[in-house]
Amino acid sequence: LAADPREVWDGQSRPWLASVGKLTVPGTRIEDGYNRHYIEDCSATLVRSPGAASADVIVTAWHCLADYRDLSKPILFTLRAGGGETLQRSARRLADGGGMHADWAILRLDRAIAGNQAMVIAGLHAPTSGTRLILAGYSGDSGIGDSGRRLTFHDGCRLTATDDKVSRTDCLAFKGASGGAVFTASSESDPHLVGVVSEGDGESTSTYVPL
Repeated sequence: LAADPREVWDGQSRPWLASVGKLTVPGTRIEDGYNRHYIEDCSATLVRSPGAASADVIVTAWHCLADYRDLSKPILFTLRAGGGETLQRSARRLADGGGMHADWAILRLDRAIAGNQAMVIAGLHAPTSGTRLILAGYSGDSGIGDSGRRLTFHDGCRLTATDDKVSRTDCLAFKGASGGAVFTASSESDPHLVGVVSEGDGESTSTYVPL
């Protein structure tokens, strides 16, 4: 724990991290000829267009939805509001990349959320190798992630390599942070959302899909 570079978001600093929520996806897999039901825990980010007063779109990773088949069971997005209370909405898939080669998905919420909770999508911002990053999500580790009950973020990690499909970083995250957000920020009040967390080794490498 002492060596863990992540921090737990307390709702005070970096208020824009309030846009990152927890995504709960009911999944079904066939194992030994039987349907097995389970819950996929991921993360997602609420986004809006410039000037919009509210937001009803979230972005996440395709693989979080790969085993979602029973449409009678809702996908749930849970967001921590500014006052500390939680907001929960059901979500439906609008579009996705279709595989790990394009590990992104866009979902629409059943009810909009106030725009001040959302990240503004205002053009593309493509960082270069060495850029300082902030990766945020609900990692399911038993340490400071508290099994996915806390929003954690790694501030000060770096982009190590990039192409048009995936970017590699030295940010630390664990299972559950998939679908979370990668930001660049020159200051606490000037963030840019640049990608969606895809996968990693839980040690020294995490990848994201460029926005």
